[in-house]
Amino acid sequence: MAFLPLLTATPSGDVLELRPGGAWTAANAATLEVLSNSITGELDRAKAVKLDMAGVRELDTLGAWLLEKISRRAAASGRPAEIVGVADNYAGLIEEVHQVNRRNPAPVPALNPVVAKLNDIGRGTVGAREDIAVFLQMLGSLFLALVGVLRRPRSLRLTSLVYQLYRVGFQAIPIMVLITFLIGAIIAQQGFFHFRKFGADSYVVDMVGILVLRELGVLIVAIMVAGRSGSAYTAELGSMKMREEIDALSTMGLDPVGVLILPRIIALICALPILSFIGSIAALYGGGLVAQFYGDMGPAIYIARLHDAVSVTSFKVGIIKAPFMALAIGIVACSEGLRVKGSAESLGKQTTTSVVKSIFLVIVLDGLFAVFFASIGM
Repeated sequence: MAFLPLLTATPSGDVLELRPGGAWTAANAATLEVLSNSITGELDRAKAVKLDMAGVRELDTLGAWLLEKISRRAAASGRPAEIVGVADNYAGLIEEVHQVNRRNPAPVPALNPVVAKLNDIGRGTVGAREDIAVFLQMLGSLFLALVGVLRRPRSLRLTSLVYQLYRVGFQAIPIMVLITFLIGAIIAQQGFFHFRKFGADSYVVDMVGILVLRELGVLIVAIMVAGRSGSAYTAELGSMKMREEIDALSTMGLDPVGVLILPRIIALICALPILSFIGSIAALYGGGLVAQFYGDMGPAIYIARLHDAVSVTSFKVGIIKAPFMALAIGIVACSEGLRVKGSAESLGKQTTTSVVKSIFLVIVLDGLFAVFFASIGM
């Protein structure tokens, strides 16, 4: 049975008694709006308001909000508004609507600049501690997943591993070759430009060879991989997290680390040394072209000088760094992907954070390895 909405206003001395009745629901929204507006004049003239809801037969959020608006209009002008006769089954709804937008934010006191800076440093320290904890947790999960694969080799997702190796390795070769070729050419050109003043053109080859094989070759490639593949890992896992696909894997009894993360990181560890080798060769070739056309140094002289300047040790120093950098990039990228919340903004934020943290870790690792190799005489 449908009840028509009603609203009667009865002045009683200085008190205006309002008696809503019938169905105050969204189905009667237009009628309810008219009824609410019809008592505006009487409501403004009254010194006190009493809202008797004993006659309300049906009530939903829309009706409760309209009644709350009437109560707030009276209270905003300093006139007390009393609500009586609320049925027990509607009391919770009335209370919830009554609390909407009631909490005014407390004014934030202005902090002393020194205190504010210390506060920022403290928050940054806590954030760094959380990042380290997440990194170590992911490293431990990877180790457990790897132990499981060693115990049951058939559990390794070989198809996924090969596909990821194709994506992060083979498909990345053109851009890596182009970037490292240009880097090598630029280093050689600047070397010839400045060393020529001292008659030390031949030492440009030493500089190019040592810089590329020991430092810049693997460093530039690792940074490119962090921006290219690391961001892709974060975006992929973040999208899966948003669509609850990772939770679905756990529900099916599968380990998300072993299924999704381990093949990606193994592929990255395998691909980065190969890309570093190819990139170093491309950089040396770029330096050789500049030496020929800008430094008047023939290919035979360049190769002979390069053979004298560099050794297998320089090559090993660069290649040894690559797997550790790949591991750091993979762990950061995957852990940030799993930290994505349910919004596109969170996905973009974590992807950006992943690239920044990966590049930072790559540079820190390169510096630590430089100190380590110098201390052991390599």
